[in-house]
Amino acid sequence: MTLNADEHALLRLIAQSPEPVAASDFFHTIRPANFERSAAEEDPRRVAWQEKQFGLYKAMIDLHDAGLIRIVHPANGERPDLMEATEAGHAALN
Repeated sequence: MTLNADEHALLRLIAQSPEPVAASDFFHTIRPANFERSAAEEDPRRVAWQEKQFGLYKAMIDLHDAGLIRIVHPANGERPDLMEATEAGHAALN
């Protein structure tokens, strides 16, 4: 599987984590906001950023579907799914 930039960044951060982690915790690291918090909802920069955040959710799903990450602790209503990289995920980074 050829990883796009978002998939590669997300997989790398998950693989580097010493314990299972919520993949969404890294979304702001990979795609930080480039607008002020006071920006209007319809601000083009905010809209573009939101689309990139949705793209990161897709990247997470694609990594899971490809067997590169797995859910270790399913979401329980208080926290999201906690994930870790699989052996195949670690190999994909090399």
